Amino acid sequence: MDTRLRWNSTHPARALAACSVAVLLCACADVSMKPYQTPDTPAKTGWAGTQAPPTAPSVLIEQDWWKGFRDPELDGLVARAVHDNVDLKILAARTKMAGAQIEEARAGALPTLDAGAGASFEKSTGQKFSKQFNLGTQVNWDVDVWGKVAKGAEAQTAEFHATEADWRAGYLTLASDVATTYFQILQFDEQLDRQQKTLDKNKQILATYEAMQQQGLLPETRVIQQRAEINRLSNDLIELGRLRALSGNALATLLGVPAGNFQLPKGALQDRVQLPVVPEGLPSDLLKRRPDVVAAEFRVLESYDLVGQAKLAQLPSISLTGRGGTSSFALGSLLKSFTFGLLPSINFPIFDPGVKAHIKTSQANNEVAEQQYRKVVMDAFAEVENTLVNLDAHRRQRVELQEQAQRLGVVAAAVEAQLKEGVVSQLEVFEAERSLLGAQLALLANHQQILADTVTLYKALGGGWPPVDVRNVARN
Repeated sequence: MDTRLRWNSTHPARALAACSVAVLLCACADVSMKPYQTPDTPAKTGWAGTQAPPTAPSVLIEQDWWKGFRDPELDGLVARAVHDNVDLKILAARTKMAGAQIEEARAGALPTLDAGAGASFEKSTGQKFSKQFNLGTQVNWDVDVWGKVAKGAEAQTAEFHATEADWRAGYLTLASDVATTYFQILQFDEQLDRQQKTLDKNKQILATYEAMQQQGLLPETRVIQQRAEINRLSNDLIELGRLRALSGNALATLLGVPAGNFQLPKGALQDRVQLPVVPEGLPSDLLKRRPDVVAAEFRVLESYDLVGQAKLAQLPSISLTGRGGTSSFALGSLLKSFTFGLLPSINFPIFDPGVKAHIKTSQANNEVAEQQYRKVVMDAFAEVENTLVNLDAHRRQRVELQEQAQRLGVVAAAVEAQLKEGVVSQLEVFEAERSLLGAQLALLANHQQILADTVTLYKALGGGWPPVDVRNVARN
């Protein structure tokens, strides 16, 4: 039950005593708040596999980091996605809504004015017809003495900044998804081309095997085995086509286009997109760069302000109500006389279980927000570390794959030369070429993996967004 004392001017002595008791009770309310601090997180002193010292964020990554791949097609796709992507528009709409809710929260400290007019007509049996006109206004103002409304507006402002950071995170994720999907499609195109060449080579090998089998130089089981290999390669070719179509649909959705209504022209990944040079030094202020970390901290600030607002609800509230109006039996004389009144009141929340419960709920929500912030930070560290491990391993694998492809290329050229001299058979040439194509496909996949790792690293480092200090916002 909400038990409150209301000041009443008709009983001054009784009201004064009640107010004194209420003031004493309210004085015992704990409304103190510790200064806001960013939740503590485990320190990160270095990054695995990096020897260079930390680099300034402005040196490491530019805002349009995808332009470092030097592919105009990719630049156009990202620009189109940023303009038309539905998910990004939803995040922008949420930011706009959060901004409007700041004004809604501030409106609680402003007076309200109501005006109304009316008329009554009455006719009873044996009585004359009567009519009466009235006009009235009322002003209500809950004075924000302790800053409860202002504290709520501060909390909503923090939520607004959090939604801004959400938009930045969505922007960064969108650019990353467009880039990785684009690279994947180009990889599929190049794989399809090379897989078709491999299939053609194996068909040539089959023809040779069949001729040798007819001459009794090769068992029939070897021919059957080669036919099964062609079945496998044909199946792989169909699967690659399916995956290419699905990736095209995914890219269309990212661009805000219905799936199936957009077709990316065929291309070769290794010819179109070169591996960029990524600086060795990583930024020392990763937590200020990543928009998801910034959003999480703003929500900690929001929950902190809501705790303060809940505690301030324990203090008395002051309301001013002013009434004015007129009434008359004749419409022409309605405005000749007016009646005014002012009713100030003070409400003392002596015993309200809901207020105490709301404080506990707000404090629990604040603890949840702090733990979620710590989780986002730990996930950020893990994402960077995992990306560095992948990037380092794929770079070292690339060296091995390049050497393998180079050596198999030498073997294929030597076998081709020996064929002209009659030293080897056409079959050995086909086998050498097939091995070379397999190595080239592995090198292609590695090329795409390094590109994807690079994009993931840019994303993990927070892109090119400027750092934001939430503590400065809290003081404004």
